[in-house]
Amino acid sequence: MSEQDKHDDRVWEIVGKAFICMMVTRFDHGLRGRPLEARPDKDAGLIWFLTDVRGHKDDEIAAHHEICLTFVSEEDKAYLSITGRAETLRDTRKAEELWNKEQTAWWPGGPSDPNVRVIRFEPERAELWDGPKSSAVAAYEFKKARATGEPPKLGENLKSTVEMD
Repeated sequence: MSEQDKHDDRVWEIVGKAFICMMVTRFDHGLRGRPLEARPDKDAGLIWFLTDVRGHKDDEIAAHHEICLTFVSEEDKAYLSITGRAETLRDTRKAEELWNKEQTAWWPGGPSDPNVRVIRFEPERAELWDGPKSSAVAAYEFKKARATGEPPKLGENLKSTVEMD
């Protein structure tokens, strides 16, 4: 497996583990972020979301297709930023596929609720900061940095284009 493939696998792993991400869209007054439940489909190279038309994400995405997703995996001490293109769909079949019982709190009418929309996100670029999994290692690195004046070694910063194949 190539280094690129390993990195791409790690990106998809973090997306799956983090579950909730911040979706950042553009609107008339700048940038706007909000938390959403991410549903990765690694085989298709897509990340899916359910959203509510009353939240105006659909309008923002229609005006500016390029968005950013940010993920944090506390367990892995990993931080991930993915940029790509999104579109909002009225797709009841896909909403049913993504549906879980917790969604009923937002849409009592189920996946066919007229306010339910599906966001299809196609990743283009990913940047991953993979930190030390041990808090003891991080503490040691900070202590060493204070003593030596050198920056702490807290992990790797990996950049790549997410493969869509």
